[in-house]
Amino acid sequence: MFLAKIKGNIVSTPKNKYLVGHKLLIAHPIDTEGCFVGKKDMIALDLVDAGIGDTVIVVQEGDAVQQILGHSKAPVNTMIIAVVDNIEVEE
Repeated sequence: MFLAKIKGNIVSTPKNKYLVGHKLLIAHPIDTEGCFVGKKDMIALDLVDAGIGDTVIVVQEGDAVQQILGHSKAPVNTMIIAVVDNIEVEE
């Protein structure tokens, strides 16, 4: 799991039948200070109604995604599982 910031939406009319009704978002990993990490954006399936600008928790494991979806029929590897309200780090 890692933190990410939502940068955009993806609109896809034709899609896998198991993904119909689910939002696809563009996410970019961030650190605990909210700064972008790396150069790659990723496409993530949204199950928590996240939006552009939200900080989210992303899981990127096939087994975890299958357990959350309850099946392995959708071609999903990256999923948004929580919207983060606050980050507090003790040093």
